[in-house]
Amino acid sequence: CDFAAKFSPLARPSDADPFLVERFELFIASQEVANAYSELNDPALQKKNFDRKKSGRDDDEAAPCDDDYVAALEHGMPPAGGLGIGIDRLAMLLSGASSIREVILFPTLKPQ
Repeated sequence: CDFAAKFSPLARPSDADPFLVERFELFIASQEVANAYSELNDPALQKKNFDRKKSGRDDDEAAPCDDDYVAALEHGMPPAGGLGIGIDRLAMLLSGASSIREVILFPTLKPQ
């Protein structure tokens, strides 16, 4: 729970600490199975997060500003959240596989 805000630019800041965000990860048997967070719906703060130079993320991996998303926020997009479950990791857990390569669906990622 409570991850550093600079690593989760789409997540809503925590009311208790603005340097943290409302985010959590679900672990089962020491394996990450899911990632979830409350989405940031403040358009001004989201635009700032998208701006590489203002947020201190002036690097090649920082995502460019998604102006359509910011416009949706400006028009009153309601609060939202999401949960991403790793189906491959869940399959590993249920099958007892020791490697993700044993359950992955895409053959190009399997060893030859």
